[in-house]
Amino acid sequence: MERINTLLAHAWMVRTFLKHADEIQENEEMLEVHRMIFDYCRAVEPSFERRDAAEYLRRAKGKLSKLRRVAEFFADQHKSVSDHTNFQMAAASLLGVVREIEATLAQV
Repeated sequence: MERINTLLAHAWMVRTFLKHADEIQENEEMLEVHRMIFDYCRAVEPSFERRDAAEYLRRAKGKLSKLRRVAEFFADQHKSVSDHTNFQMAAASLLGVVREIEATLAQV
């Protein structure tokens, strides 16, 4: 739980960047990226606070495919909005978070 929670802190920073990025405000598909990050983080939050590892891992696994989908979408499509380094790094960061969560869950 601790490892995934730390990774989600990184995802949350990507979410914050995207939420306030003027470049995506008119693009519903791009807006879905920061919304899904929010949804994933909030889905595991109550079980993290209760220290309920079984529930946390169940929720983390259950929502991971949706997080992976938006991370891959963002990595593939961010250039249509902006190819600025901020967007490149946000895409790399979010994909890295997903890969690390997958690796962590595989070890459990």
